[in-house]
Amino acid sequence: MKFGSVTNPEDIDFTLPNDHKDTKRVLNLVKDDNEPEIYVGCAKWNRADLKGFYPKGTKDELEYYSSQFNSIELNATFYRIFPPEQFKKWREKTPSNFKFFPKLNQEISHWKRLNEVKEVVDNYLYSAVNLQEKLGTIFLQMHNNFAPKDFNRVVNFIEDWPKEIPLAVEFRHTDWYNDPTVSEELFQLLETNNISNVIVDTAGRRDLMHMRLTNPTAFVRYVGANHPTDYTRLDDWIKRLKTWKTQGIKEIDFFIHQNIEKESPLLSAYFIKQLNAELGAQLKVPNEAQQQNLF
Repeated sequence: MKFGSVTNPEDIDFTLPNDHKDTKRVLNLVKDDNEPEIYVGCAKWNRADLKGFYPKGTKDELEYYSSQFNSIELNATFYRIFPPEQFKKWREKTPSNFKFFPKLNQEISHWKRLNEVKEVVDNYLYSAVNLQEKLGTIFLQMHNNFAPKDFNRVVNFIEDWPKEIPLAVEFRHTDWYNDPTVSEELFQLLETNNISNVIVDTAGRRDLMHMRLTNPTAFVRYVGANHPTDYTRLDDWIKRLKTWKTQGIKEIDFFIHQNIEKESPLLSAYFIKQLNAELGAQLKVPNEAQQQNLF
């Protein structure tokens, strides 16, 4: 993923901002002794993007991918609405603990820009629900130029969304998070409707690091720069996730991108090892025996 890419990552201050003042409150509301569910994955499973990840002779990429990871950020659904049968096939060829986290279609977010989208949303969900228990949080990603002047569209969309289907939202126009009046109204809307607030960690857009959780799910889209700083940045995320765990977080959905995606599995393996060691997770390390030689 090229969003927020920079020429010189070493010049960026990657320090994670302090949490928003209300993040701890949101987590403390549901705090108990249960361990959080943790999902870590890449954005795609096709061989062209994850070059070197698949052993020679692999016949079905999704089957192999889902034997190594417990989730996928499903970006293909942004470009087309697949028929119900396709979602059913994906469900049937993946393990019982696997989940898909599909992106809403571009007609909803980029073409119609949330205006009069009920029919499209219904068609999308009619297909996506065929994932059944393997349907994770669906996420909405708005265009960079979708600004708070259209806040009423967001309100209508959020309030009309079926409450039984988990949703996360990502805005890229800086005013959603950095205009205090707008951001507090947005955060309240999301919290009231139990919608997750996507955090995007990418080098060139540090303004999107709002660190405000609006429900007990952290949905993080992490974009590495194919640079040594990618690993120290993930170390910092481990520390923050440990804090959120002590505060009561229920689910962590963490998807790792790279400017050059073929390195995503390697970076994911590193992150999963740290999660297992520091948070007591028990996630499979993808291609553990050969990761050091992949690239």
